[in-house]
Parts: sequence; structure tokens; C-alpha cells
Amino acid sequence: MNKLLYIAIPSLIIAASIIPFACSKNEKGRTDDLPALQPAKSDIDAGSWKPVLLTSPNEFSISAPIATNTPDYIAQINEIKTWQANLTDNEKNIVKYWSAGAVLRWNEILRELVAKHNLPPYQNEDGTYPAPNANNPLAYPQFPFANPPYASRAYAYVSAAQYDALVAAYYYKKLYNRPAPYKVDATLNTLVPQSDLPSYPSEDAVVAGAAVEMLKLLFPGDQDYVQQKAEEHKRARIIAGANVRSDIEAGEALGKAVAQKFVTRARGDRAGAAGGTPTDWAKLETDCMAKGETPWYSLEVPKRPPMLCLFGKVKAFLFDSLTAISLRPGPPPLTASAKMKDETEEIYQLIKDDSREHYRIVHFWADGVGTSTPSGHWDAIAIDDFIKKDFSEVRWARNLALLNMALMDAAIVCWDTKMYYFNPRPSQMNPKIKTLTGVPNFPAYISGHSTFSGAAATVLSHIIPERASAYDAMAREASLSRMLAGIHYRADCEVGLETGKKVGNYAVQRAQNDGAGN
Repeated sequence: MNKLLYIAIPSLIIAASIIPFACSKNEKGRTDDLPALQPAKSDIDAGSWKPVLLTSPNEFSISAPIATNTPDYIAQINEIKTWQANLTDNEKNIVKYWSAGAVLRWNEILRELVAKHNLPPYQNEDGTYPAPNANNPLAYPQFPFANPPYASRAYAYVSAAQYDALVAAYYYKKLYNRPAPYKVDATLNTLVPQSDLPSYPSEDAVVAGAAVEMLKLLFPGDQDYVQQKAEEHKRARIIAGANVRSDIEAGEALGKAVAQKFVTRARGDRAGAAGGTPTDWAKLETDCMAKGETPWYSLEVPKRPPMLCLFGKVKAFLFDSLTAISLRPGPPPLTASAKMKDETEEIYQLIKDDSREHYRIVHFWADGVGTSTPSGHWDAIAIDDFIKKDFSEVRWARNLALLNMALMDAAIVCWDTKMYYFNPRPSQMNPKIKTLTGVPNFPAYISGHSTFSGAAATVLSHIIPERASAYDAMAREASLSRMLAGIHYRADCEVGLETGKKVGNYAVQRAQNDGAGN
């Protein structure tokens, strides 16, 4: 059996046919040729914006910077000049790459790591499946593998930590108001656009410092790669004449300190136990049968446990656990009802339509094994639009934090709903239904893609209101793709979209009160 599969595949022929759908997206190189970030406004007052976890922007203090007329500062200016005297083509390329934006580049790196680790574990010889072990994270399968719920959590933690770190950084920028090196020494050859934003602490180093600490926790097997990217990022800012070394050192230290608050939260958010135990798995099935319903079961051989059956108990960012439960929608159609029969028949008829347009929709929204998952797909959509808006680094971080906290919390509500109702998939109700993307290894109701998409479209419509109709259309197409693929009923998709919108509205409420404006 293919080691990469975590969705039930009825035959090798079908498996071969779906591999292009699941793995065709390339997470690298999408924006290699971007121009340098040149914000439309500096957002110098962002130190007053509402953070996520910080109690105040100055919760972690940094020392006042040295004066720009001191020998030490002049030596740091001379370090830049030394670098610039012998720049290689590779160094120029590094500057160009990172000048596109710190938050943007680290999100791309995160999406690459998610895609790399979005590979479900292969079964043991005895027919059981190995699970990631937080106490031995480098053993197979590495902890955690980046399936959709875990991936949404990774995006949320990295984005929110970077946002809080930048709120703190902008507070100190305005407080200390030390000018950028090119404002101090006009003879510097500046390789990035100049601005009036104070340079201490470096916003790029803050973002890198926060990213390193979070990714160390989330992807422990990739620490060398992450550190290499961080060193490259910091060096690019010095080479470019954008920051002196003390700007970088203060920013990195601040980013790491803020990130530790998020690391502490992550260690206690219950995600480590989200896989559940055989007792949990059995209870979900028996509880469903006790209601007189047909339970979901794995179509894989050997049967694989339901993915992250306790993820619905993970601590959300935008609301408390009671609110998460209150967002659980009402039940799906009864498995013995005429409505369930009709919805199953609808899916059977849809899969018979093998038109090019149906394949396009299914393919585009598949987001399966080896991709950055639905959350990463929506991050990519957002980034394409954010690039055109010329946001500052802190606004980039704030907007991605809003989006990704909504996506994580949508996953929590969705997985709570899935495991509460434990509803079977269409191909379980009618074996004649042959899916286009395999069968996901968890219950049907509600659709994860639909819930993610409803949340994302709601948040992005608030951030860029002129694109609201486009986001809504994309969310609806993403939802429809799951019906066309043969893996969800109409009720799964329609209720998933509505539930996602409700989650997204909590992020919108936060955005309306965080002091940043739209």
C-alpha cells in the first residue's frame, strides 16, 4: 500500500488517478520575483493596537538604543559598508528575496513545511498505525504530522506570535525613534526602499525571531533549515543598509521573548492529546449507534482511526470552549431518512459528470496529501491580494493572524461537530460512489473545506471589502468541490459554510476593536 495515503482508496487504479489532484501544487517559488515591500503607510502607531496574548506592548522590555554618534554605532555603520564593498550575486539575490516582506516570506516557508509533513503514517506490520509522540518528536511519524487541523493550528500560532511581536516592536520604535542607518549616513548604498519608520528594533528581526521559536516547537526536525533561513534573513537586512546589527539583535530578542508566551500556550492547548485513544474511538462509534444511527467507519485496510478525534477540545483563540460547543450546528439528516437517501443519490449523480469543469474545481480545491492544506490554500489566496495593498509588516501580520486564528478555530468547531455526530460518508451509504479524491479518514458532517472556506471568506471580506463577492464565490466553489468529488453531502457543505461564517465573524469582531482600522 502507498505509504503516503491517509484517505481510503478502493483500488490502485483510483489511487493512481488521484495522485495528481493531491500533490500537484508547488508551494515553492510562487512569488520569487516580487518587488520590495514599500508600505502605503508606516502604521507607526501600531504599538497601541490590541495584541493577542501580550498584556501590554511593553510587557517585554528592551534597552534604549545607543546614540547614532557613538563609536559603537559608527562601527556598525562601517560593518554595512564592508559588506557592501564586496557583494556577490547571491547576496544581492538574498536581499531581493527578503525585501519582498518578512511576514510574507515566513508564511511561504511555513506553507512549505506543512506540505512537506502533510504525509500520514504508514501502518505497522501488526495492522495498527503509529502516532506522533511529543516526547520523541523525531521518531516516525514526526510530531506532529501536518494534517489539516494541525496545520491550521501551526498557521495560527506563527501568525499570532508574529503579530504580537510586531505590536511590541512598533511600540519601541515610536518610543526610541532611532532613525534607519541610511538616515544617519547618506553615503550608504541602500538596497531596499527607504522609509521614515524608525529602525530600532528591526521589524524583520522581530518576525524572524518569533518564527524561529514557533517553528522550533511545531517542526522540531527542521530546526537547522529554519535557523539557516533566519540567519539569511538577518544578514539581508544588514547587507541592504536597512538595519545596523544592534537593530537586528534587539528585534530578534524581542521576537523570541514574545513567542515564548505562545509556546507556553501551545504546550497546554490540548492539541498533544487530540489523536485520542482506542477507547475514545470506540465510544464515538457506540454513542452514534446508541442514537439509532449508522456510524462512520474507516474504509482503509487495515482500518485507520478517525483523524484527531479530540481536536474539537483544543483551546481556541477567538472564543472559549463553551462558545465553541455552542457553535456546533444541529444534526445532519438521519441516515435512514428520505432526505439522506436523496442527498446520497445527488452525489451519485454528480460523480457521473466527468466534465472538464468539474475536474478543474475538484483539482483546484483538493488540498490533499503533500500540499499546504485548505488553510494554507486560503493563506496563499490572501497573500496574493495583500501584496497588491502595500501593507506594512505589522498590518500584514495582523491580517494573517485574524485569518489564521479563524481557520484554526473553524477546525476546532468542525472537528467537534464531526466527532459528535460521527456521520458516514456518501460512499459508505452507497458503495457505487467512486470518489475523485479518495475518502478522508474522518466523518462527513460537517465539511472541513466548507467550514474553513466560510471562515476565511468572512475574514478576508472584512479586510478587503471590495473583494467580498470574489471571496464568497471562492468559498462556495471550494464547498461545491467536495460534493463533486463524491466525499460530502449537500448538508455537509451548506451547514459547513454557515458554521465557518459564524466563526469568521468572531475574527471580524476582534478586527473591529483592535485599533488597527479595517
